Amino acid sequence: MIRRRLSSLLSTSLFNAKSTLTVTTQPPVPFRSLQLVQCPDLKPFCNEPLVGVRSYSLLSLNDLRDKIPRKQKTRKGRGIGSGKGKTAGRGHKGQKARGTHKFGFEGGQTPMRRRLPKRGFKNPFSLTFQPVGLGKIAFLINAGKIDSHELITMKTLKDVGAVGKQIKDGVRLMGRGSEKIEWPIHLEVSRVTVRAKEAVEAAGGSVRKVHYNKLGLRALLKPEWFEKKGRLLPRPARPPPKLKDKVDSIGRLPAPTKPIPFFSEDGATAV
Repeated sequence: MIRRRLSSLLSTSLFNAKSTLTVTTQPPVPFRSLQLVQCPDLKPFCNEPLVGVRSYSLLSLNDLRDKIPRKQKTRKGRGIGSGKGKTAGRGHKGQKARGTHKFGFEGGQTPMRRRLPKRGFKNPFSLTFQPVGLGKIAFLINAGKIDSHELITMKTLKDVGAVGKQIKDGVRLMGRGSEKIEWPIHLEVSRVTVRAKEAVEAAGGSVRKVHYNKLGLRALLKPEWFEKKGRLLPRPARPPPKLKDKVDSIGRLPAPTKPIPFFSEDGATAV
């Protein structure tokens, strides 16, 4: 009986308290990301000027994270309970259980690279020369772009546009338009045909075959590149033994302006 009376008294007192209690709720402050929201209720509690309360959005820059892989790396050979223990998923014995094998191995049969026949051949020692005819040189001389009194080198032909800019291994002088050469000219090129050489010598000129390696040819055609890099011009390279019979002399650096005279067997100057 006492317990029932106590419970009833407590319930009635709580009900009366709720009825007499008046709850004052403020309207919710509208959500504004990264803005200052004024709170007028804080004015009587602070003597300093009201600055505001900062409210943040749910997503901010300091909450961003990189894309982290969730799956852990498979650990092999760590016991039978891991599923990859003992043989680590390679099975029992056999070729695949013992490591890698030779690339192209096909189980003992003749591999594909040996079954197919060979086709073609690429000579690694071949040289590519850019051709230029005597008729084109005569046209440039008549146009005033080339001075016939000076030595005509591969740099001269490149500067006036007689040959393209991409000179791979040198310039070959061809006999096209040889009938237009009526005055003596002196040239230094990598190779020359028999017809072109006879036409130039018949007019009183000379043609010399000079040797330049890759670096020497760049120094001849683009000496400003070495000056820009702060480097010295390389020393002229000697021709390899297989090319000694195909050239007359070593190429000179920088680009020469006077021809080297040819000497005959008796020691007299031929040019």
